[in-house]
Amino acid sequence: MKIFYNIVIVGRPNVGKSRLFNRLAHKRISIVHDMAGVTRDIITREIGKNIVLMDTGGLGLSGDDSIKEITSAVDEQVGLAIAAADLVLFVVDATEGIMPMDYDIAEMLRKSGANVIVIANKIDCHEKFHLSDIFKSFGFGNPIAASAEHGIGEEEIRQLIASKTMVFSSELECMETTYSPIKLAFIGRPNVGKSSLVNALLEEQRMIVSDIPGTTREAVGIKLPKRDIFGKDRDFELLDTAGSRPQNRITTSLDYFASLRTHDGIISCDIIFLVIDAESGITKLDKKLANEVIEAGKGLILVVNKWDIAQKRCRSGDLEKFNSIEEFKESFLQAARKELRSFPDVEVAFVSAKRGYGIDGLLPLAEKLYGRMNRKIGTGELNRVIQKAFDKRPPSTSSGRLFRVYYAVQISNMPFVFKCFCNRTSLLNDSYKKYLLNTLRKHFDFTGCTVDLEFIEKDRRFEKER
Repeated sequence: MKIFYNIVIVGRPNVGKSRLFNRLAHKRISIVHDMAGVTRDIITREIGKNIVLMDTGGLGLSGDDSIKEITSAVDEQVGLAIAAADLVLFVVDATEGIMPMDYDIAEMLRKSGANVIVIANKIDCHEKFHLSDIFKSFGFGNPIAASAEHGIGEEEIRQLIASKTMVFSSELECMETTYSPIKLAFIGRPNVGKSSLVNALLEEQRMIVSDIPGTTREAVGIKLPKRDIFGKDRDFELLDTAGSRPQNRITTSLDYFASLRTHDGIISCDIIFLVIDAESGITKLDKKLANEVIEAGKGLILVVNKWDIAQKRCRSGDLEKFNSIEEFKESFLQAARKELRSFPDVEVAFVSAKRGYGIDGLLPLAEKLYGRMNRKIGTGELNRVIQKAFDKRPPSTSSGRLFRVYYAVQISNMPFVFKCFCNRTSLLNDSYKKYLLNTLRKHFDFTGCTVDLEFIEKDRRFEKER
């Protein structure tokens, strides 16, 4: 689910991108200087509800850079615009006319199909408005004559941005005002207690419960009105699914369709409760189901049911290697997270549907996870964390070349997806990708969330386009 409308400012160095950013953001955030390439980091600011303005500046430039280095840095800016932007503000210097680098940027934006507004900057009086006409040749419609320094054209730019983002804002408003419960699915092997858990949450006997595996054949959805952790009304929708079986044990059409409905349940819900039996632990099938949750981009909570039986065995001395139930619980927790390597920080709940133990904590746990899943990660902090990860543990070289990530942006949540613009994807091995992923998971607390890194190879793409 895409939740941010990204507006990216691009242009060659020293055309006034940072001044325009500060003007639209109503705050002096970007450093402004006449020296080309002063801005080195990607700077972001929300200028509306879920509307993010990004100043790319002169990425990586310094006063001593050559024309080749400047061109390469501008390519990086346009690369970000093409890959991450819903709207591009293409800033040009009207007093200098069309420069060769302006042509290059316009060509790349045309090929990308990006939604572009041309800002003819540095027009400080109405007598100079005609200077913007030449930029119509880019093919992006009528340029806006503007002066970021003096505020000329600001209102027109804002109105045009508003018209471009109106549909997005309307959809967002509709999405937020329409009553939408948090959808929870209970999945797992037959007879692990999924229906009993749903009944315990509903505090009534709604699901048929039996010791015979496979009693539930259909995916059943039920709405559950509750108060949230702030005392406000919050509806949940509980989906009880049929028990999943290994592929080699699906022998009837009922089993086959039950497995399809479980898969549909995962797709249609926000958070998945993977229910396991405390005595049998995590099986190969449970791992497969966890992987399905990842592929669907959903949140995951591992529910260890029948914990009362494990407690009873521990107290009776059956589990001799453990001195207490707390020690056994910690050992079980570590083993479970080790088994679910795709979710190394999965949230774990120990419950007993039969005794009512731990049931009250399930919905608050789901609500907190839902909140974590709906966050926006700041672009600046994201890139600083990635850079620190590289500094702490540089990637190994391949054929004398070193893997590099130039910058990264968040493009969605539920699941969290971060686009990382890099030099060569062939230089990235699975081990280092896992290291970067785990670093982000730990720093931003992605407990129970699906997170993915997409690596975009910039250099080769731009070589083909140019």
